[in-house]
Amino acid sequence: MDAYRDILQFLHFNPLRSRHDIASGIGFFGSDATMKRLLATAVLNKDISPSGAGKATKYSLTPKAHILMPISLDTYFAQGVDERQVQTGFNFALINEQLPQVTLFSEEELAHLNALQEEFLSHLSEMSEREYRREMERLGIDLSWKSSQIEGNTYSLLETERLLRESKTADGKTKEEAVMLLNHKDALRFVLDNPDYLKELTISHIEDIHTLLTKELSVDKGLRHRRVGITGTQYRPLDNEFQIREAMHDTCTLINSKQYVFEKALLALVLLSYIQPFMDGNKRTARITSNALLIAYGYCPLSFRTVDSIDYKKAMLLFYEQNNLSALKQIFINQYEFAVREYF
Repeated sequence: MDAYRDILQFLHFNPLRSRHDIASGIGFFGSDATMKRLLATAVLNKDISPSGAGKATKYSLTPKAHILMPISLDTYFAQGVDERQVQTGFNFALINEQLPQVTLFSEEELAHLNALQEEFLSHLSEMSEREYRREMERLGIDLSWKSSQIEGNTYSLLETERLLRESKTADGKTKEEAVMLLNHKDALRFVLDNPDYLKELTISHIEDIHTLLTKELSVDKGLRHRRVGITGTQYRPLDNEFQIREAMHDTCTLINSKQYVFEKALLALVLLSYIQPFMDGNKRTARITSNALLIAYGYCPLSFRTVDSIDYKKAMLLFYEQNNLSALKQIFINQYEFAVREYF
């Protein structure tokens, strides 16, 4: 299947190419009949779509393949930031045209996640409210630590636990680091106390989560109206306040329309980060909003505790630059399994 994968990879960066272009582009040494068979299989799998007829036929990736085809983080980031072929601007078609067509999880992935959800519900049925709150507190400590660590916070997990349980700050740390962690605790408590608040996503509700997460930090409230840059990528988010609001509105509509809760949570995680609607705190807001959706529908939230921070950032950059969800989706699945097995 290496040639099949190579075809998808080639068309990802080189759309509307002929069979000859593809064979030449991937260095294919098999027969023309084999290439025809590979392309026919890819069309049948709805990974590529043909246009034209006969020798004039050109092939492009379908939205499904563009968004979900596996891309190795190690291979992709072997190229430097200025060497990678990236989509530098915001893709306006992504939210309104491409993502609505795509089911983000395969049948096998959904079966796995649903089995984990059943396991979670089974464990939950045997727990008292007090036991549930205790486990949620433990998960919340891990989430506060990892979410903050991804943003550069230097508190250790043990120092975070002491801060959140005993209100004792760590020596040698800044006040802002402690506030960031305490804000995570407050935001998660708000979500637990108001589980239906984000069941139907709205811009104002997302802004409320952002306000909780950035309280007493030097961060502008509300949707931004100035340009922001992202370290490590040539992708540049929208810089027009009206377009940002429109993208947020369309994101809420898309998430609310999705059938599967896992899709809702994954889209919140990635799209709020992609839009970067606030001057700061975007990925923190995305992680809490994603968890709020899981909690609202009675699903297990994620702590992200075992995520490697660099891998998480790379998975997010891959989506920024290529609109490809494969790496972040795998992180989501792995973390859902970890949360069910670790906390409940």
